[in-house]
Amino acid sequence: MYAVVRRIAGDDDLAEDYAQEAWIRAIRALPTFRGEARFSTWLHRIAVNSALQAVRKEKTRRKREAPLPDVIAVPPRIGDTLMQRKLEEALAKLPDGMRKVLILHDVEGYTHEEIGAALGVTSGTSKSQLFKARAKMRHMLKGYENETSRKEIEAWSV
Repeated sequence: MYAVVRRIAGDDDLAEDYAQEAWIRAIRALPTFRGEARFSTWLHRIAVNSALQAVRKEKTRRKREAPLPDVIAVPPRIGDTLMQRKLEEALAKLPDGMRKVLILHDVEGYTHEEIGAALGVTSGTSKSQLFKARAKMRHMLKGYENETSRKEIEAWSV
């Protein structure tokens, strides 16, 4: 099995990981082996499929990652420290699901489809949770507005 996945992986360390995953899959799928083909052929197909899936997964991960520049310019922090604290407190008071969706969408930039897949919910549920989270944040932050923080609050209501 190692030799098969080694040719696909092109790397000894990756091949070891892929082979281990293939063995795990083979053991789990053992009750489904019908005996219509040779056992070695069945194992070979599991190893190939497992390695190809791992390669695709790695390729997708690499597409999503972007190299960081050597120097990252950090703009000076401007804004109301009290407002920042209030934002953090309000965020901590949100129910877990709403907080996760709000952070994933508004802070991390994920789409509702990606959030749904990550959290195991539909994209509609993600949209609904985001709408409710923003409304709760606006309600909790009402009264803490000033010129600087008004822009921060408006950012939550986009």
